[in-house]
Amino acid sequence: MIILGIDPGFAITGYGIVKYEGNKFFPVDYGAITTASTMELPKRLLHLHDSLAELICGYKPDAIAIEELFFNKNIKTALTVGHGRGVAVLAAAESGVDVFEYTPLQVKQSVVGYGRAEKAQVQQMVKIILNLSKIPKPDDVADALAIAICHGHSHRISGLINTNR
Repeated sequence: MIILGIDPGFAITGYGIVKYEGNKFFPVDYGAITTASTMELPKRLLHLHDSLAELICGYKPDAIAIEELFFNKNIKTALTVGHGRGVAVLAAAESGVDVFEYTPLQVKQSVVGYGRAEKAQVQQMVKIILNLSKIPKPDDVADALAIAICHGHSHRISGLINTNR
């Protein structure tokens, strides 16, 4: 199974593509889509959409996992992240690929085993699980890979539950 994990943002959107096979994860590609603060809002959103659509078309994932927007005390930050998240959900939905959403707590629980884990703990586990030589940067990239790993674990568990019925 090929899984595209997306950590949505406005200035930086992290993506991580992993192959999940035989209870093991393998990195396929990962990186960040960035938009310059000097770009107009519509052009930034279009760039994000087109970049995600290109990734989806190129890698043909079996599933797309996106982090849910969590409550943010800074309303302006929440709104701008919401713009990026909306574009990511749209690009995923347009592709016809199944879209799954996970909270930060679910991702941490799945990757580290503790829902209140620190960011550094999640990053270290991503590095270990994917057998990477170093922690992916920026943080959004490691987060996107963690989201993809979370979906792989969730998919495996739901498969076990469904086969035991």
